Amino acid sequence: MCDFCTKHGEGEIWYKNAANYAEDLLSDLSRRRYIENFLTTAFSEGFRTLGRLETIYRKKGKLPEGVKAAMVAKAKAEHFGQVLPIEEISEVVRRARTVVRMPCACRWNLGKKEERCCYAVSYGPEAWYNGIDMGYFGKAPDEGLESLAPEQAIAQMKGMEGDGAVHTIWTMMTPFIGAICNCSPEDCLAMRTLSRTAVETMERAEHAARVDETLCNGCGNCEARCHFSAIHGVTESGRALARIDPRRCFGCGLCRESCAAGAISLVLR
Repeated sequence: MCDFCTKHGEGEIWYKNAANYAEDLLSDLSRRRYIENFLTTAFSEGFRTLGRLETIYRKKGKLPEGVKAAMVAKAKAEHFGQVLPIEEISEVVRRARTVVRMPCACRWNLGKKEERCCYAVSYGPEAWYNGIDMGYFGKAPDEGLESLAPEQAIAQMKGMEGDGAVHTIWTMMTPFIGAICNCSPEDCLAMRTLSRTAVETMERAEHAARVDETLCNGCGNCEARCHFSAIHGVTESGRALARIDPRRCFGCGLCRESCAAGAISLVLR
């Protein structure tokens, strides 16, 4: 289990712990202030910081350990994500009292392009996302939040997975679970941070992909689908096979979804 589970899981996977969906979480005034400024502090400032860190990384090949540790610690305390496969995401969504789809702040920062692949979920009587400043996207306060039934949201997320999106859940001042993102490496701040500076501001899934070599036909679809360079092809006894490095695998399930032979499954780490 990840260290989030140790700290926030009370003996189980942290996002399965009912305490992290408690109705009184919005009573925290510091969380309310954080949410009011969330889009600016988490995304606008985040992309500016990433640009500076990329310059350092390109010059030196790595970031100072102290910088990396500070980035991860800040993320874990405020807005930290974890990759989940679609069945686990579905469970989180079905718990929600309300679900809204909203514009993706990452894509908006990158090109002022409105793409609705982010979902705010609320589990109490007062929805946290009512404090979001939609003026960030050039909208009025009551615009841009599209209310959905949980099953509608899940169906949309499944469709995004078919297009190559990775599902992640995010805290809004940890451990309050507040958002679900469905994104790709070049569009997501956290995934760009990982690929461009090797800093993990999101956690791997509790699952990892595994290949059944008796079923694998070596087609290579899974390798092409993987966003984390965790899969490579090998040849053994004249047979082409896929091999998955569990240390690099984030457990998103995209390789499983792409495998027509049904040779890939997700197993708990």
